[in-house]
Amino acid sequence: MRVYFQKPRCKRGLLSRLAISPDPLFRGIMKISYYGHSCFSVEIGGKTLLFDPFITPNPLASCVDVAALKPDYILLSHGHDDHVADVEMIARQSGATLVGNYEVIQWFTAKGLDKAVPMNSGGTCCLEFGRVTFTTAIHSSSMPDGSYGGQPGGFRVESKESDEGAFYYSGDTALTHDIKLVAEMGPLRFASLCLGDHFTMGVADAVTATKWLGCKEVMGVHYDTFPPITIDHAAAQEAFLKEGKRLHLPTIGGTLDL
Repeated sequence: MRVYFQKPRCKRGLLSRLAISPDPLFRGIMKISYYGHSCFSVEIGGKTLLFDPFITPNPLASCVDVAALKPDYILLSHGHDDHVADVEMIARQSGATLVGNYEVIQWFTAKGLDKAVPMNSGGTCCLEFGRVTFTTAIHSSSMPDGSYGGQPGGFRVESKESDEGAFYYSGDTALTHDIKLVAEMGPLRFASLCLGDHFTMGVADAVTATKWLGCKEVMGVHYDTFPPITIDHAAAQEAFLKEGKRLHLPTIGGTLDL
């Protein structure tokens, strides 16, 4: 499949300023850095977690200095190239531990990346920074060489620091009632949800997912990278605002405190 990218746009910009009151359950902040598509990092429990690194093949992310990324953990939702393209390079330069489904982790350990935690759907493990649960996603998964990529998923991450709380990353998924089970695990500081449509849920379904999750703050991912998943930013943010939610669409290379 040939993928056509939009023109690079790594300019820094203002995040949405919507009148949503902060959630009184949480104190402090989590620092998030956005690297384009579905790649972002979160500082939590004294560690830096990087999700689904797809940076060097993405011309929209040309402003990101990949060599400077030194995460402690790399969490992988599934095996598609637009989620794992830079795993090997970043893992070798940082010594990061990989976390993901069994088949994806086995594919990378075969390349000599032995610091890894294989998981599967519904499993929870305790790591240095807190607890990670590999949640259900409805999607597909294959590795860049076409081999089987196991069951796709998302992550609920809970900090060992009680004031930091937890967050949820959907990975690539359709809207599914399984998202309600994530809400039952406890309150969320924020959710990172795919919303580009075509290959995953779109804005309307992401709004529904946010209502099920019960959180006020959402960071959008998996949008604008190529034409089938471009979105109208203002319309998307308005759709969330109508439900009392705030949608953040940070600029590539930008940061966000939630």
